[in-house]
Amino acid sequence: MNRRQWIAYSGRLTFGAMGLSNVLKNLKPSLLHPVVFIGHGSPMNTIEDNVFSRGMKAMGRQLAKPQLILVVSAHWETSGVQITAMPNPRTIYDFGGFPDALYHVQYLAPGAPEFANQSCKAWQLYNVHPNYTWGLDHGAWSVLRNMFPEADIPVVQLSLNTNWNASTHFEFSRELKALRSKGVLILGSGNIVHNFSYMNFDALHPGDFNFPYAHDWAVEANETLKYWIKNSQVSDLCNYNIGNTALKRAIPTPEHYLPLLYTMGVLEPHESVQFFNDQIIAGAFSMTSFISKEF
Repeated sequence: MNRRQWIAYSGRLTFGAMGLSNVLKNLKPSLLHPVVFIGHGSPMNTIEDNVFSRGMKAMGRQLAKPQLILVVSAHWETSGVQITAMPNPRTIYDFGGFPDALYHVQYLAPGAPEFANQSCKAWQLYNVHPNYTWGLDHGAWSVLRNMFPEADIPVVQLSLNTNWNASTHFEFSRELKALRSKGVLILGSGNIVHNFSYMNFDALHPGDFNFPYAHDWAVEANETLKYWIKNSQVSDLCNYNIGNTALKRAIPTPEHYLPLLYTMGVLEPHESVQFFNDQIIAGAFSMTSFISKEF
């Protein structure tokens, strides 16, 4: 790093610390809150009793109750970064063709407008803007309803900037680190293997999307990514789409993968991960999830 880069970097750190003091002022200090990545799969996991919904519920019971939840979901992509800033985020049904019962589910957790607006000031260098119309998409509420069914914890959702590459997403994620010591749960929601083009309908029993079945390349990709996650191989995780055929097939578009980088970016050097719901379904979808653990 040359002198000019160091000055620029130092300036960013100073500004970030000042901005974050306002973001965090209304949150009580806490022990380092765990980080969670959830393979969310079908929104039907919200209303079905299955191995994945039970895994999410068990994880929610295991966690200390956070003061606030910040979700990065695969299902909110924007040009630039936005953060929900409304007092009462709506439940968004961003899917079609499911039973009527699913469209009657509501997750009416409060928002955190002051937190969101102060975050925009703290992260000005990343051009973060408040959003007053989005709400919680199914990548957020389908997971949260299993983990925190009371819906009494404030939730904000952070969008995925479509103008950034994976490395920039990871760099930005590190700005969120300080939130963990204020009881904020940082939750990434996606699927590390996610390719509808290779979904195997013949493997469903009968119509069971969650039936365990995996293409060989999906197994290879899932195991490769788990190895990189476990060993904190950030460079590999940010360059997942270079050279590896299985990974290119597993991640044809980045939106379901990128939330993983937001969880990896806030891990501390003394932390490892514990995998759960580690199963591939319908040939081409990995439900693999993890929580951070201290050594």
